[in-house]
Amino acid sequence: MHCDIYKFPKHNDMYVYVARPDYPNDTDEIKDWLGVLPKDFRASLGRSKFVMHLDLAATPTLARVDKAEVLAKLQSQGYFVQMPPQDVMRRQAELRAREAQDNIYD
Repeated sequence: MHCDIYKFPKHNDMYVYVARPDYPNDTDEIKDWLGVLPKDFRASLGRSKFVMHLDLAATPTLARVDKAEVLAKLQSQGYFVQMPPQDVMRRQAELRAREAQDNIYD
């Protein structure tokens, strides 16, 4: 299974894998690959940045996620969302809270 991976500057360390089951035969026309995402979710992500194309069959393991889980989600819904590790999410939440608190006094 082939997939494209995107990141979103608004969400550090979050990646979205989008299935490309017909690759390379699906490259003749430009498509909105992120169109498989639910509209509300996609709108909350902001602008996307293409990271890489990946052939999961040729990739023995993935860094932060279980390859079998990624494959299952790609086959069932067409995409997989890789969330940041808990410590990164906690640190981001703390930074946002501090910024919000600092903005109160501006």
